[in-house]
Amino acid sequence: MYPPIEPYDHGYLDTGDGHLVYWEACGNPEGKPALVVHGGPGSGCTPGQRRGFDPERYRVILFDQRNCGRSLPHAADPATDLTTNTTQHLVADMERLREHLGVDRWLLYGGSWGSTLMLAYAEAHPARVSEMVICGVTMTRRSEIDWLYRGVGRFFPEQWQRFREGVPEAERDGDLLAAYARLVSDPDPAVRTRAAHDWTAWEDAVISLEVNGKPNAYSDRPPADLMALVRICSHYFSNAAWLEEGVLLRDAHRLAGIPGVLIHGRFDLGSPLENAWQLAQAWPDARLVVVDDSGHTGSPTMAKAVPATLDGFAS
Repeated sequence: MYPPIEPYDHGYLDTGDGHLVYWEACGNPEGKPALVVHGGPGSGCTPGQRRGFDPERYRVILFDQRNCGRSLPHAADPATDLTTNTTQHLVADMERLREHLGVDRWLLYGGSWGSTLMLAYAEAHPARVSEMVICGVTMTRRSEIDWLYRGVGRFFPEQWQRFREGVPEAERDGDLLAAYARLVSDPDPAVRTRAAHDWTAWEDAVISLEVNGKPNAYSDRPPADLMALVRICSHYFSNAAWLEEGVLLRDAHRLAGIPGVLIHGRFDLGSPLENAWQLAQAWPDARLVVVDDSGHTGSPTMAKAVPATLDGFAS
């Protein structure tokens, strides 16, 4: 990874519907434009995400998606209405940010939930995307959501039972994600805190076998950021991200002409390798790189593969 760098510019993008989206720019103002699309949804961008890019050759732009990170209003406040936080709103924010910064075309980099958002943006605005680098491919299909919050429980039955028991008994055989979405918006802070803890405990369980990854990657964050993450995740996943089932894979032909590299850990239990393989088959210009020592949260091998890939696109 490249040494830490600080932004040379930053600001807030007024979306016109009550949101202020934080953005920052790092590296070379005259360099190749690249946009970092963070995961979660609701995790916010981090200083470490700047370090995959050669600061002499890239103009690196990062942003906090609606209601998380430094964007306002923040989802940690239960009074914050998430109605105007959908995949379609975020795609529009990205395009508005591109216009605001005067970028013609940019490389997209990100992973996990970020890959879903990148694909949705690129399929809507293919002429504005020069290349894509995706780590941990997800397309947020209902089948993927069901696997992550139910199916993978066959490997962690005790932990999944605790996750299921985190909602009222009458809802345990119904829509767990919608139940959690209600709990983390409850007026009682104790109810919200308990639900957020139960949710991230499950997420941490799913990545717990990744010997080269980051333990407790979901729960290890400040309370306000953790609450925003769970509120936004449960909001999105209980609504299947407002995407028609399979639409991103079905419309992958729209990515023709956009070079892409899909970097995926073989031991990613939360987002199985099959997802990346299917996308690589449907995307004419994508190359799949399987990292044999990595799960969803990465490994030293993956940490080397990312800047090497980005270096290859820098010229």
